[in-house]
Amino acid sequence: MRDSTKSEKRARGRPRAYDADDALSNATDAFWLGGYSATSLDALSDATGMNRPSLYAAFGDKHALYLNTLDRYVEAGVQAMHIALREDIPLAQALQRVYDGALALYLPAGGEPRGCFLIGTAVVESKADEAVRTRLAQGLKSFDRAFEKRIRRAQTNGELSDSADAAVLARVASAILHSLALRSRAGDSRASLRATAAEGVALICGARNHIAPKAASMRGTRKRFEK
Repeated sequence: MRDSTKSEKRARGRPRAYDADDALSNATDAFWLGGYSATSLDALSDATGMNRPSLYAAFGDKHALYLNTLDRYVEAGVQAMHIALREDIPLAQALQRVYDGALALYLPAGGEPRGCFLIGTAVVESKADEAVRTRLAQGLKSFDRAFEKRIRRAQTNGELSDSADAAVLARVASAILHSLALRSRAGDSRASLRATAAEGVALICGARNHIAPKAASMRGTRKRFEK
């Protein structure tokens, strides 16, 4: 996380130059640490080095600022995934690159475990806040799509069977990412989380001979569980 130490405060009412990207990054750190509800405007002002009028003028109210940080986080995450999921390396290596990059974010060197910003903060707020719920859903779908695109490329290249359900495997890949996010926040070690990711990669890449269960069979399974 960024150093929250700020320079001396400017005189009251004096306009302040600011870098929007830096301000959003620092605001993200503040929300990430305390969650949306518990992060006060004073905490955001301290984190960004901007007084309240400047924050309102630049980003709107606290809610608008938070939505901005969510949008920025998802956009950066999708871009990082596209880079990690490059098509000139095997699927297993590409997937592991995503998970290693995520762990570096969730478990910052020299810092406290913080997990995923989107899952760690937006899930709580999404129940009562439609705008947050929409961004949470869109963010998760964006990650699914990035995985699915790469998995379909692996099918085209012969790494995976055409009979494998790329959309389902993509959601499995995302589920592994979600598990890493939650367990890292809960204190699991980097080694254990990386081992979990590696097993997940092996599961996905072992789908060469995967055949989706028939609908009738799935219905029978559901009936057994419902008894």
